[in-house]
Amino acid sequence: MLVLGLCGSLRRASYNRRLLHAAAAELPHAVTMEVFEALTDIPPYSEDSAAPHAVRALRDAITAAGTVVIATPEYNSSVPGQLKNALDWASRPFPDNSLRHKPVAVVGASTGLFGAVWAQAELRKVLAAIGAHVIDVELPVGLVHEAFADDGRLADPSLRSTLADIVGQLLREAGFELCA
Repeated sequence: MLVLGLCGSLRRASYNRRLLHAAAAELPHAVTMEVFEALTDIPPYSEDSAAPHAVRALRDAITAAGTVVIATPEYNSSVPGQLKNALDWASRPFPDNSLRHKPVAVVGASTGLFGAVWAQAELRKVLAAIGAHVIDVELPVGLVHEAFADDGRLADPSLRSTLADIVGQLLREAGFELCA
């Protein structure tokens, strides 16, 4: 099975990109994660425009994946604009879009104490409106600049366990059989 990772931060050294890699480390061997790297190529959404190549690539990546994990920072107490824009493109044509009924998990990290909780809540609301099957669990990773161990995984056992539980729940929602 393929899990698609979407990072709401456009920074190459993004903590949320690291959080996606930490999630990938919790996947069983039969499952792989591919992080979509072309979010910056997606133009502003317009109903007057045909979907350009970058949008078609995003839609195809979502369709090919069994599940999606979105890791987002919080900008001005909400979802980063480029991520929201990409989801607006992915939501078309409605209701038969690539996210419809797709199991999706949302996690987030920030250098502040709250770990992007408002952005995660906003993103779950947007995804539900699009028709995605959103896993109703959050993972706020606050003080993220201190959150990772040398191996790239989350250092805090509680956060790591929660991330593993989210990944497991997401895979079960997609019909993947986890071995005990």
